[in-house]
Amino acid sequence: MMNDALDATARSAPFDTGKLDRLMDEAGLDVLLATSRHNVQYLLGGYRFFFFDVMEAIGTSRYLPVFVYQRGRPDNAAYIGNRMEGFEHELGNIWTPIVKTSSWGTLDAMKLAVDHIRKLGGETRRVGIEASFLPSDAKDLLTGLNSIELHEAHFTLERLRAVKSPAELDLIKEASERVVDAMKATFNVCEPGMTKHDVVARLKREEQERNLVFEYCLIAAGKSHNRAPSNQLLEIGDVISIDSGGNYRGYIGDLSRMGVLGEPDAELRDLLQEVEEVQQAARRVIRPGVMGGDIIASGENAVNLSPNRQVLDFTAHGIGLVSHEAPRLTTTSPVPYSAFDAGRPLESGMVISIETALLHPTRGYIKLEDTLIVSEAGWKAPGDYGRGWNSPGSDV
Repeated sequence: MMNDALDATARSAPFDTGKLDRLMDEAGLDVLLATSRHNVQYLLGGYRFFFFDVMEAIGTSRYLPVFVYQRGRPDNAAYIGNRMEGFEHELGNIWTPIVKTSSWGTLDAMKLAVDHIRKLGGETRRVGIEASFLPSDAKDLLTGLNSIELHEAHFTLERLRAVKSPAELDLIKEASERVVDAMKATFNVCEPGMTKHDVVARLKREEQERNLVFEYCLIAAGKSHNRAPSNQLLEIGDVISIDSGGNYRGYIGDLSRMGVLGEPDAELRDLLQEVEEVQQAARRVIRPGVMGGDIIASGENAVNLSPNRQVLDFTAHGIGLVSHEAPRLTTTSPVPYSAFDAGRPLESGMVISIETALLHPTRGYIKLEDTLIVSEAGWKAPGDYGRGWNSPGSDV
């Protein structure tokens, strides 16, 4: 009967419990404590408490969701949440067999998690944590458990999320397309005399109207390579680079498109074409079974063949709930990590961001960033439009 209950709970879990068990076994983990909002959301099948969606500080502490998972025992999975999450539990939005919604801050949340760990049967000596997402007071309380060893579980959780489900891919598609639609609408109303702050404000409104959570906008204009919003005024003939992240139900749409105030001249068309050739070279190798590092090698080879190779900047990285997540393709990414996937085959369902920027000394900052979903047919590119020069009143 217990095995039947275990199987039923594993089937009801919104992630592959067998895969998590294998990853935990490889890492030598007996129990997993997830405390980052993105991993808790993943492990709960997309659930994210609306009250703390923007700000997590409350009173004298902060919101700390805790997901507890014992290797091989999904029937012992527990979720520790805020007292107000009892409303969500009543609606059946939390799948775990054990739900405790009675915390307000970090310490009472971790005390509940510790109480649950103490009651677990079997071996619970090695506990995996997310050190970067575990407040120090909560960690101090956790280390008070006798015979407990704390180990970093970031890598384990990242590998669990590396291949996206069809439902996740749908969210990434929506996020990407909505970001590009917002960019095109913003380029359409740009005019001389607007500031970069004005452009970002308009983009934010366009993203919010498309049910995206606006996260950021890196914007360069004219000859400048500075990508911070500012009071710099737009002028006739200026190029405008918009690189924005819009969040749709937790998943990031992160793309970059180009605009120009006027008609692009021959030089601008040639420069954007150089960027495009690098992007296409990286795309051509993407398919299941290809080594992750081949994407980097193909893009870098195209850079080396370009006339502006000295001012071209290319990289590729995984993306999903987190920007720069698995697959890890290179050690030279702006966000440093080991190239774990460089010598490993790509899998269908992985999602990769490819970005190329040309920092021209007189024409400005020219960049494309695209999202590629690895598929059985090779790849799919949601939001794969607006990739030419977008001008006010145009529909490129």
